[in-house]
Amino acid sequence: MKNILFFLVTLVTALGFAFIVHEWMLQYNDPGYVLIGVGHWAMETSLIVFTVGLIISFFIFYVLFRILGWLIRLPGKIKTRGKSVKFNRSQDALIAGLVDSAEGNWERAERTLIKHASNSGAPLIHYLTAARAAHSRGAMDKRDEYLRRATKDAPGSEMAVGLTQAELNLSQKQFNQALETLTKLHSIDSSHASVLKLLHQTYQQLGDWKAIRSLLPAFYENKVFMEAEVRLLEVETYSVLLKEASEHADAREIQELWDSVPEHVKTMSGVPAIYYAAMIEAGAGANIEQELIKSLNNKWDMTLLVLFGSVQSIDFRGQLEMAEKWLLQHGNDAILLRVLGKISIKCEFSEKAKKYLAKSIGVEPTVEAYRILGNFLAQEGDQERASECYKLGLELASTQVISVASEM
Repeated sequence: MKNILFFLVTLVTALGFAFIVHEWMLQYNDPGYVLIGVGHWAMETSLIVFTVGLIISFFIFYVLFRILGWLIRLPGKIKTRGKSVKFNRSQDALIAGLVDSAEGNWERAERTLIKHASNSGAPLIHYLTAARAAHSRGAMDKRDEYLRRATKDAPGSEMAVGLTQAELNLSQKQFNQALETLTKLHSIDSSHASVLKLLHQTYQQLGDWKAIRSLLPAFYENKVFMEAEVRLLEVETYSVLLKEASEHADAREIQELWDSVPEHVKTMSGVPAIYYAAMIEAGAGANIEQELIKSLNNKWDMTLLVLFGSVQSIDFRGQLEMAEKWLLQHGNDAILLRVLGKISIKCEFSEKAKKYLAKSIGVEPTVEAYRILGNFLAQEGDQERASECYKLGLELASTQVISVASEM
């Protein structure tokens, strides 16, 4: 409408200007004329008629060329309009598909999303959402087909497609397939937080704690988890690795692993106990005896105390003297008294062993104290007292089992 109005205003202005010039020339009694000759033909007219004709011809040709240009552009406009309509429909389909997927209408969501994916400005979202919908309804072939089409129709989407594939594999407990995909993604971007998080889940499910250990620095650097979570994961990782190493009963392997444990993990509660127990199990308890004593002096711990009593020391008497020093501060500790009795047996101090074990039972009866005292009395040939210890130990164990069962 604005263009038509502009056109008319310009035409009227031009004609008005021509009329003014004509009136001005009339005052000289000479309106002017124009003569055009072509071969034997000649045309003569007044200046005003020629000017008006020229102006009208210009505007006629202008209109004709504008109409011609519009006709030339018409197919492109129709095509663009069609694309715009299809694009809008695809956007509506995407929203509808996401809503259906959220509501659990998997098949309808899948059908809606795929139908309009080729016309969408974000085909990747269509295909990935459709793949999840197909996965949810158990159509694994369709799921894989949509993921392949996503890679083909959305260049540069390898990371998004790969992460979706890995997540779906993990949900189906297809850990090896997930690991294969994630390993490829990790080679593309070793610092990608989502890849690292899924790798952690996969390795944890596969029980590959050595692989998890190799990822720990990346967890810190890329803030995959909160710092507190990474520290807990470190404790869990090295604890499991130490337990696995203890199964091999190889003291050198255990020691090398312990040397690689970060210092802040070594000080975490429970971790040193696993290391000491592994070394004792491997027959290398004497190697960690002094370190175990140092740990007990720094922090009194019942688990470490029991392990101290299991150390095959090269100097049992020195071990007994060390334990007796602790009596000054922990004289009524039933576990310490039991450990003293156990070490006294190794030192062949018969009376001292009986005294410590009896005192331990007096402070707090335990099945283990009854068992150690019973075994020792049996070795000495005192079967009657040994049987009494076994009987009391069994009664105590039965009482504890009943108490636990009643609490459940």
